[in-house]
Amino acid sequence: MENRKRARELGIAPGILPTGRWNAITDVGGVKIGQVTLLEGADIRTGVTAILPHAGNLYQEKVPAGAVVGNGFGKLMGSTQIEELGEIETPIVLTNTLAVPHAAEALILFTLEQAGNSEVRSVNPVVGETNDGTLNNIRKITVTKEHVIQAIESAKGGEVSEGNVGAGTGTICFGWKGGIGTSSRVLPQNLGGHMVGVLVQSNFGGVLQMNGVPVGQNLGQYYLKNKLDDSSADGSIMIIVATDAPLSDRNLKRLAKRGLAGLARTGASMSDGSGDYVIAFSTAEEVRRTAERRGKIWAYPEVPNMGMSPLFQAVIEATEEAIYNSLCMAKTMTGYEGRTIQALPINVVAF
Repeated sequence: MENRKRARELGIAPGILPTGRWNAITDVGGVKIGQVTLLEGADIRTGVTAILPHAGNLYQEKVPAGAVVGNGFGKLMGSTQIEELGEIETPIVLTNTLAVPHAAEALILFTLEQAGNSEVRSVNPVVGETNDGTLNNIRKITVTKEHVIQAIESAKGGEVSEGNVGAGTGTICFGWKGGIGTSSRVLPQNLGGHMVGVLVQSNFGGVLQMNGVPVGQNLGQYYLKNKLDDSSADGSIMIIVATDAPLSDRNLKRLAKRGLAGLARTGASMSDGSGDYVIAFSTAEEVRRTAERRGKIWAYPEVPNMGMSPLFQAVIEATEEAIYNSLCMAKTMTGYEGRTIQALPINVVAF
């Protein structure tokens, strides 16, 4: 049994800001995470991760949100309505590429069955994905709508499982085993005292660096080595950003852009075959889109533009560390057609 440790336990603590209690997206009040992991036989290595911005009825109390794309080789369902209306009305579900339709169906059914939604005629399900087809027999399409509902209904706050779990069960990152990772940052009171949390599903490539150290080069595993040997920069990442700061959807989109800066710090190539997506939302009650507020002109409080820079810094740091955690907590896995992906050797990268 591999003894895995989070990046911070290894001395890898990027940035200048402190973390929240759990150093997880759940440090943002009200955010809950649910995960279902599917390990079946020799070829099923996949799962579902659900992110709930708050525990209430999201359709009735929508949260403002923004989304951005680094490279768009992906299938982010629901993104156009986020772009157009600047809000999210369902939990966010992460899974594998071919499971997106089942996940969307589950979100629609979950929403229609919630109390107070008997008159709902349209639902915008938000589903992100990465392709885990190296370790997982993705064509079997084993993720069902029941798995997605289970992930949603089991969602909880507190500590978040990382590595080979949920939507990160079969993913690969920088040629090593990837997975789910999370981190958080809290601003001092003189900068607002707001919390920022990030969760990632890492499945991408490039030239890994950790806290500026060229780990991928030092270990001899990186994109373009020997004119593109078997290493590839293709793949994808989903980055979910939560904050309790009262932000407009416009500034949440600006916040999401900084998630890409955190991704870049890890050495990601954001290649032609990569899908790099960031969704950011605010949990602040005062900016939720309730039925009353949607029905008439309403004034929303929000952090002004000049107050955004500390939040940008928090997102950059938390995204970087969340990716490191996804690598450091992942374990070596053997899956489809006997392929084995080794875990990052944390004894070597410990600072």
